[in-house]
Amino acid sequence: MLTLYYHPLAAYCWKPLVALYDTGTEFTPHPIDLSKPEDAALLESLWPMRQFPVLLDGATRVPESSIIVEHLDLHHPAATRMIPLDPQAALPVRLWDRFFDMNIQLVMQQIVNDALRPAERRDPQVVDAAKAKLDRAYSIAERHLSGQQDWAAGAFSLADCAALPALFYAGAIHPFDAHPAMTAYFDRLVARPSCARVLAEARPCFDLFPFRDGIAARFRS
Repeated sequence: MLTLYYHPLAAYCWKPLVALYDTGTEFTPHPIDLSKPEDAALLESLWPMRQFPVLLDGATRVPESSIIVEHLDLHHPAATRMIPLDPQAALPVRLWDRFFDMNIQLVMQQIVNDALRPAERRDPQVVDAAKAKLDRAYSIAERHLSGQQDWAAGAFSLADCAALPALFYAGAIHPFDAHPAMTAYFDRLVARPSCARVLAEARPCFDLFPFRDGIAARFRS
């Protein structure tokens, strides 16, 4: 039996959740609250970095969101794969997974981390630099998505699982409304049942997000 240790607000937890829901793979969700010492100790016992998500598959412990999705494709294949079997076709999926994680998600997190610091330790230069990086990433994504059909790398895949949290949280901080292809892509993402389910489950935690006022009303009601 599969068990996923996660937090419903955590961006990197959304990636395997979308994959699990999209493929209809059965699993047991196990939310982790790091404010509870017993939960923190449990997570550390599963993955010493104390980072979620972690998938427990029998005796096998699988950390890191992209690796979890790869593990599911390898060991619990469904009718819909998140990474193509063909190695060449898999490359753009992995590329755009990395793109959304490294150039949008991680950059957005720099702004969040700055907002969580005491006011006297905040650094406007860090925020400005992060927003400039987001603008560059948005422009690249806009050009790419303008030439695509519906999804980031062909069929719905790992890349789109990564895009949902990256665009959701980044858009609440530094909107991409001026990019019509990105906006249309995001609308397709949030309308997909697996993605909508992840968002619905995260909704009770949105007040914990420091930029919660930037979350569109359609996701908060």
